[in-house]
Amino acid sequence: MPLHRAIVVVDVEGSTARTNPGRAQLRAMLFDLLDEAFRAGGITEGVRDSFVDRGDGAMCLVRPVDEAPKTVLLAGVVPELAVRLARHNAMHPDDAFRLRVAIHAGEVHYDLRGPYGEDVDLACRLLDAPEVRKALRGAAGPVALVVSEGIYSAVIAHGYAGIDRSAFGHAFHVRVGRKRIRGWIRTDGWAPAGTVLPGAGLTA
Repeated sequence: MPLHRAIVVVDVEGSTARTNPGRAQLRAMLFDLLDEAFRAGGITEGVRDSFVDRGDGAMCLVRPVDEAPKTVLLAGVVPELAVRLARHNAMHPDDAFRLRVAIHAGEVHYDLRGPYGEDVDLACRLLDAPEVRKALRGAAGPVALVVSEGIYSAVIAHGYAGIDRSAFGHAFHVRVGRKRIRGWIRTDGWAPAGTVLPGAGLTA
């Protein structure tokens, strides 16, 4: 039976240009940063599944519990990830990288090979959309976030504390089967006003 999850998918920009040893190092850095960002946002292993390896990215599934509302992903985890990644890029320019991040929520199925289902496909389709790749190429910071229409209307549009709905611009559509779903993109404003993100403008 399906289980409801918040779905966070991340992918490294330009990873195919790296050597295999470089990819191994990149994967280690990525999973460390993800773990740090989720923990900083208060989402520990007790309320989420183990990260799912996607080669040059990862999928993070968060259970629907009071300790891990979707607002925490948007106001805590993703900003923490952006700031920590910018700091990493500034301190280690030779190992700098940037990320596309997608957030959706829906029904997830599991079998012995891992999670699957239409909502997982939708999150991945948003992540891989040309509009999100283009947004990251033109971004000053290290993260481009795309959220599904459901996340935007249920959470972002209400202007909860720590979530700036005006930062989400450029809407676009993707298709999953017969469905046409809108996504919303954010590429900046991860730190408090007046804060300069270290490593802004670096590319992988």
